[in-house]
Amino acid sequence: MADAALNSKAGIRVLLVDDHQVVRRGLRTFLEIQEDIEVVGEASDGAEGVAAAQELKPDVVLMDVKMPGMDGVEALRKLRELDNPARVLIVTSFTEQRTVVPALRAGAAGYVYKDVDPDALAGAIRSVHAGHVLLQPEVAGALLSQEEANSSQGRGGSLTEREREVLGLIADGRSNREIARALVLSEKTVKTHVSNILMKLDLADRTQAALWAVRHGVAG
Repeated sequence: MADAALNSKAGIRVLLVDDHQVVRRGLRTFLEIQEDIEVVGEASDGAEGVAAAQELKPDVVLMDVKMPGMDGVEALRKLRELDNPARVLIVTSFTEQRTVVPALRAGAAGYVYKDVDPDALAGAIRSVHAGHVLLQPEVAGALLSQEEANSSQGRGGSLTEREREVLGLIADGRSNREIARALVLSEKTVKTHVSNILMKLDLADRTQAALWAVRHGVAG
């Protein structure tokens, strides 16, 4: 099960989910020197990761894709079913679109490769924690192609002007809090708009919404 961290440093709470202990150890060693990041636990597969996320309530989960038993994609789907609010950042050694795209469609906030520069990894954690989406251009293109194949072009007409404003800010990588400030709304109202946008466009998450907005000229 989860290996809970003993320190109580305030900051972004991070859970490490990877079947290789040496990878978890390396990630922990680097992240624990960051003043604003706290590693709250570890897990060695998807099932343990889901249980740990429910128990430890991390802000961000660093998740491998290929793991024995429950893999990262299935773990993402399970976290969505459980309505777990943690933002999931995929950390993988696989560069193929067929590996990364399913994870993004399952709800990941982005992905980085395991050879990522340590400072870039810390920046990625801070970025997804702030509500942003991290996509490499080639994977964004693959997702856009799939979205186009779903013939969603005509759905945008059902959005209200306010919903289009919110959608444009989602495409700019703004979090709900930032959107609320920009439009002088409450976060609760923004969440309602986001839910309506996803429902009207038949999209699963903010990542798909951001891509839809870029593809259909809604982005700012």
